[in-house]
Amino acid sequence: MDFSSKLLEQAVAEMSQLPGVGKRTALRLVLHLLKQPADQTTQLSEALVNLRTKIKLCNNCHNISDTELCEICSNKNRIREIVCVVEDIRDVMAIENTSQYRGLYHVLGGKISPMDGIGPSQLTIKSLVDKVKEGEVEEIIFALSSTLEGDTTNFYIFRQMEGLNIKTSTIARGISVGDELEYADEVTLGRSITNRIPFESSLKS
Repeated sequence: MDFSSKLLEQAVAEMSQLPGVGKRTALRLVLHLLKQPADQTTQLSEALVNLRTKIKLCNNCHNISDTELCEICSNKNRIREIVCVVEDIRDVMAIENTSQYRGLYHVLGGKISPMDGIGPSQLTIKSLVDKVKEGEVEEIIFALSSTLEGDTTNFYIFRQMEGLNIKTSTIARGISVGDELEYADEVTLGRSITNRIPFESSLKS
């Protein structure tokens, strides 16, 4: 692809690094931005800079937040005795969209995957176990995608909590095996949360 401007070429190269954006799509997006008022493009660039420099991780659940505690953890109306364990922020958003869950979350930041070089120490599993040991949490809901990596992560965390006075459950398998949680429709995901089953039962099936 030939460019008449090095600045245009650089912008297209950077835009094409986004997931699902090829060079042609990147060029179309960049040319669209050039046609917009300058202040609109400036607002976009400032939003991206703020995203990288000012965003935080919640001290309690590791969710993305603007403050030390995210809006969910600081909400006094949430049920603090129930914690839903998810892979990342997209899963929190998916479950919140169902309006069926009023507890708190714990974002692991990924799943155990030896093939990808991701082990337990690279996830926030230790802080989850420490949270349970503090005694306020009464139930842990495993809401990871029903993949091999998700099931492995669930089982590892379950074993780490043996001997602790904690109820463990997993979302009902209204979510197809192998599906990612974020792509489930809101009704199915909501029912899976509401109709969760004891985690031990999922090991036997």
